[in-house]
Amino acid sequence: MTGFDADVLVVGGGPGGLGVALHARAQGLSVIVAEPRESPIDKACGEGLMPGGLAALADLGVDPAGMPFRGIAYSDGTRRAQACFRNGVGRGVRRTTLHAALVDRAKEVGTVWVSAKVTSVAQDADGVSAAGIRARYLVGADGLHSAVRRSVGITSVAGRPRRVGLRTHYTVPVWSDFVEVHWSPRGEAYVTPVEPNLVGVAILSSERADLSCFPWLQARLEGAAHGRERGCGPLRQVVSRRVAGRVLLVGDAAGYEDALTGEGMSLAVKQAAAAVAAIATDRPAGYEKDWHRITRRYRLLTRALVLGTATPFGKRAIVPSAAAVPAAFGLAVNTLGR
Repeated sequence: MTGFDADVLVVGGGPGGLGVALHARAQGLSVIVAEPRESPIDKACGEGLMPGGLAALADLGVDPAGMPFRGIAYSDGTRRAQACFRNGVGRGVRRTTLHAALVDRAKEVGTVWVSAKVTSVAQDADGVSAAGIRARYLVGADGLHSAVRRSVGITSVAGRPRRVGLRTHYTVPVWSDFVEVHWSPRGEAYVTPVEPNLVGVAILSSERADLSCFPWLQARLEGAAHGRERGCGPLRQVVSRRVAGRVLLVGDAAGYEDALTGEGMSLAVKQAAAAVAAIATDRPAGYEKDWHRITRRYRLLTRALVLGTATPFGKRAIVPSAAAVPAAFGLAVNTLGR
């Protein structure tokens, strides 16, 4: 590998980037991860790993501690619909716990780390350079507002509806072995058990929504100690492509619909595997087709749900509809849980 510092330079040390690092090391490729933040990195997210996401992590040798959950429940304070996973269980895992487990595994298999913030990328026919590092390929895994994406000329726009997410942890005994999605005319609140006496509450909305929008949930959490609120958004990012020469994008940097279905972690790891496969065979352009295949179900179902619940009427109708047709609700939960 004369003239190169590594086979793969990964920009971004979050779950998507570390998934790339682990898959690349499994292929015998040398990896440098460029990440300026100290580990573990926290971020606003729902913190629920679907059975498919857990299985993908297990294949990488990662088994983070957390709270198991049997399925997904929808509630509007009056009605409730719930469906269990048919193949395994999910797990609520604090973002910091997940990140620490991924970092430990990446270091265990020989990933090299550098504290560097990448703002520009240069490439030629043979390799890519960024932050003083020369590699055969670069994978941008630096989030919704990716600097790598901008640097290589891949365009993106914030899609509509423009939704944002806010997550807060509450110290309270876990009351359910389901991830609960509470619906109101102003948004959704996702309650995920992450420790025996800790739940994460993530509110997604196109406006500034808070717990007062869900009075039945607010009453349950009344008086509970809570941590710092974290936010992210706008959630939907429409990205024109995922490949520019020897630069590939994975995770949120590659495009994002919404957090509504909870598939983010599973998709990031699957994208990582596909990107590394394209790199290992020196066919980076093939990753674009693989990305569309991997994310197709998520994009179609998530988009349909977001648009179907974009109005107050749609939000009021979702729980009664799920309760009225439990078989369809169960099918959707298990399709997204793969």
